[in-house]
Amino acid sequence: MSQTYEKVALIGLGLIASSMFWAMKRGGLAGEVRGYARSGETRDIAREIGLCDVVCDSAAEAVKDADLVVLCVPVGAMGAVAQEIAPHLKAGATVSDVGSVKKAVIDAVGPHLPENVHFIPAHPLAGTEHSGPRAGFAELFDNRYTLLVPADGTPLDAVRTLRDLWEGIGAKVEEMDAEHHDLVLGVTSHAPHLIAYTMVGVADDLRAAGFLTFGPSKEAARLEASKGFTKEICDAAGAPTAAYGHFTDAEAARAHIRAPGAPIVVKADGLAAGKG
Repeated sequence: MSQTYEKVALIGLGLIASSMFWAMKRGGLAGEVRGYARSGETRDIAREIGLCDVVCDSAAEAVKDADLVVLCVPVGAMGAVAQEIAPHLKAGATVSDVGSVKKAVIDAVGPHLPENVHFIPAHPLAGTEHSGPRAGFAELFDNRYTLLVPADGTPLDAVRTLRDLWEGIGAKVEEMDAEHHDLVLGVTSHAPHLIAYTMVGVADDLRAAGFLTFGPSKEAARLEASKGFTKEICDAAGAPTAAYGHFTDAEAARAHIRAPGAPIVVKADGLAAGKG
C-alpha cells in the first residue's frame, strides 16, 4: 500500500484512534502520526505502548502542519475541540471525525473551521465493548463499513484521498448524506442498542427480586461496558432523535422505564416511557 497522507493528527486516543494508528502503520499509510488526549494519564499510556509516532501535550501542537486531522473525541466535545484547533490548521488540510452521528457533528464543528480546510465527516462502523488507548488493534476495521459524509462542493480529490486511507486501513467505504446517515443508523443501530441496554437493566431488577436465578450473560456485561457509547447516542442532538424520540439520558431513561406503572410505550416518533 502507498502512503496517503504525510502527516496525520489523531485528537483523542481511545479505541478508534488507537486502532486507526495501528492499521495505518500496518499499511504504511501515513508518514507521521501525532496524537493528543486531554488526559495526561492517557498520554502517558500512549507513550508507554508506542501509540502514535509523537504524543503531544496540546491539540494545537498535534495538528500543526497535519494533512489530515481526525477528531476521535465524544460528539459532545467536538465543537470545543474544533474551535481550539482551528487557528492552527494548515491550509488545504482535511478534518474528519469518527462520531456515530453526523448532523450534530457537522453543526458543532463546521462553523469553527476556516474556509481553506476540507471537512469530511466519517463514521467507521466498528468497535468493541473495550475503550482506551490499550484497546486498539490493527484489524478492527477489516471488512467493516466506514461511511463518509462529504458536504456538497467538497473537492473530489480530498474525498478520494480519505477514502483511500480508510480502504487501506481495511474498511469498505460508502458515501451517504448526513440526514440519511442519522436516520439509518438511528433505526438500525442506536435504537436497538438503547432497547438492549434498557432490557439488561430490567433483567438486573428481576434477578434482584428473585425472578431470575441465572447470572448476567456475556452480552449483558458487554452492554454494561458500553455506557460511553450509550450516553453519546442519547446526548447527541439532531437527526438521531427521529429514531429514539425522548431518550436524552441513558440512565434516566432506564430508571423511568423500570419504574412501577411505567411500561415501555412505542410511539411513531420513537421510544418513550410512560403509562399506557
